[in-house]
Amino acid sequence: MSETKTEKKENMELVAVVLVRGHIDLNNDVKDTLNMLKLFRKNYCVVLEKTSPNMGMVQKVKDVITWGEIDEKTLKILIEKRAEKNPKDSTKNKKFFRLQPPRKGFGRKGIKQPFNKGGALGYRGEKINDLIQRML
Repeated sequence: MSETKTEKKENMELVAVVLVRGHIDLNNDVKDTLNMLKLFRKNYCVVLEKTSPNMGMVQKVKDVITWGEIDEKTLKILIEKRAEKNPKDSTKNKKFFRLQPPRKGFGRKGIKQPFNKGGALGYRGEKINDLIQRML
């Protein structure tokens, strides 16, 4: 008794990744990884499946991004408000979301400190939903 592809996708955990810092003064490997993740500019967001290759790329760029598990409510709002459609081909949607800077900032210590020390970088778990809603 095998699961269908739609059941597997429903069971997959999704991770939202937001680029916090820019591409200036970054290693070429980190820049290439950001381009593979479709994080071209600050405040861009992508939603990825939580797989081993994706999480490996996230770990490689952990010093310039923040990420966490996104819930269905926030994902639905994100798609409704910020889904970028390709005007030439309506069947193709862009793989990233352009967001505004968050209201009330990223954190009390800014974008150079990890999240667990009061900053904005790194893993933030379920609190990514609050950040994304402040950025919409």
